[in-house]
Amino acid sequence: MKALLAALAILAATPAFAADKHAGHNHAAPAAAALVDGTVKKVDKPAGKLTLSHGPLPNGMPAMTMAFGVKNPAWLDQLKAGDKIRFGMEDTGGVLTVTRIERP
Repeated sequence: MKALLAALAILAATPAFAADKHAGHNHAAPAAAALVDGTVKKVDKPAGKLTLSHGPLPNGMPAMTMAFGVKNPAWLDQLKAGDKIRFGMEDTGGVLTVTRIERP
């Protein structure tokens, strides 16, 4: 039992498991901060999705064409097939979601 408690104490003290002691600070994960070049292939307003042809993603996914959710549905009104963008994305509950869009 002592060994179990000691192991739990060590895990709780490691940064991966410890509570964020810097609450309130904006510490974006490196993958979330990276922007990727992409081309809009399809805008699907009813589904709230954006299909993009993109380069390699920060999460290790290779270049391909795929659909993403969008953080801000208003972006779907501002984009059209053929638009060149740079975008940031995050995995939100198992769904890759565009969280930032810039025009080059």
